[in-house]
Amino acid sequence: MSSSKPNYLRRRLLQGAAATWLLSVSGVGMAASLTSVIAVRVWPSSTYTRVTLESSAPLKYKQFALTNPNRIVIDIENVHLNSVLKSIAGQVQNSDPYLKLARIGQFDKNTVRLVLELKQNINPNLFTLKPIAEFKNRLVVDLYPANGGSSEPDDPLLALLKEYNQGALEQDQRADVPQTGKVGRDRPLVIMLDPGHGGEDPGAIGKRGTREKDIVLQIARRLRTLIQKEPGMKAYMTRNEDVFIPLKVRVAKARKQRADLFISIHADAFSNRSAHGSSIFALSTKKATSSAAQFLAQTQNEADKIGGVSKSGDRYLDHTIFDLVQTATISSSLKFGKEVLGRMGRVNKLHKNKVEQAGFAVLKAPDIPSILIETAFISNLEEERKLRTARFQQQIAESVFAGIKAYFSTIKF
Repeated sequence: MSSSKPNYLRRRLLQGAAATWLLSVSGVGMAASLTSVIAVRVWPSSTYTRVTLESSAPLKYKQFALTNPNRIVIDIENVHLNSVLKSIAGQVQNSDPYLKLARIGQFDKNTVRLVLELKQNINPNLFTLKPIAEFKNRLVVDLYPANGGSSEPDDPLLALLKEYNQGALEQDQRADVPQTGKVGRDRPLVIMLDPGHGGEDPGAIGKRGTREKDIVLQIARRLRTLIQKEPGMKAYMTRNEDVFIPLKVRVAKARKQRADLFISIHADAFSNRSAHGSSIFALSTKKATSSAAQFLAQTQNEADKIGGVSKSGDRYLDHTIFDLVQTATISSSLKFGKEVLGRMGRVNKLHKNKVEQAGFAVLKAPDIPSILIETAFISNLEEERKLRTARFQQQIAESVFAGIKAYFSTIKF
């Protein structure tokens, strides 16, 4: 009896230690299985508001709506409340036209509940995005106004976004009634300015933290001011605030507004910081004119994946291009680009002395001469410094404007 008691106690101690070890492993396993939310961002605009939750793994969620007041409720599964999630309340701006406030809390042991209180009737669009570039998994909540929104009365952007999200963006966005009269005399020359990137997509970022999306918006606004002051010309913009607009919608807006010219404005970046100079690109339906042009087109065409779009059934940019119309348009684009490039060379060194070509999605309107301008290399320290200055931004805008006028004087629309 005396010899068996220590053995019995030893077995109990070992069993207790094993149970404690199993509990600790189980606890670690549960903690490891939880998804961590690493960033929350709110992007308000006059067109729609976007809320983004970035996470270490795909988020599972359920959503429903409540009224009095209007709310969107999102239950996010397998998540614990952390300081990142709590920060969402402080990101809601008083000026946001759609989102009034955000509340978040631990609904049950493994569920976080996010409540978005709304200022008006909203059509929400929720979708997830896989990791790309510097982004990990994302849950996107787009809040679209149900009753028209606060965009400018003659701006079709909201309607085009609605069609796009429904997978119903028409292939032919031209107005039913064709333009009549001589451009510049009977009707204005219509120019669509497209500041690249925006919202969730910052574009390239310089060493000093300069964001491409901010710089190109400032240049586009300066160019618009010059155009609007010119008799016989009118300018529209694909975006006039920090909002993400899908590439297809940018093209569709240009066609809807019956644009005669399309100008997409960017600031280049390259891994080698010594790369410098301004460039102009036109569309190529075949091979790119250089490996650099091909690389740039691939990176620019990823804007939708970075900015974040839900799946769309739209085939506008994927359909077979009408060769005769597109060929004539590309020819005009090259002439237009040459006029702009020559004048940009007077205010900045040129990266290439000719207009290059590649398969840029944003240049694929089949009947609008379109160019993509790389104003300078934001990855180059000196050019990043220049891009930040009002003087250089104005010089770029003036050189592009001079190119528009030179091209307009030689072309019969």
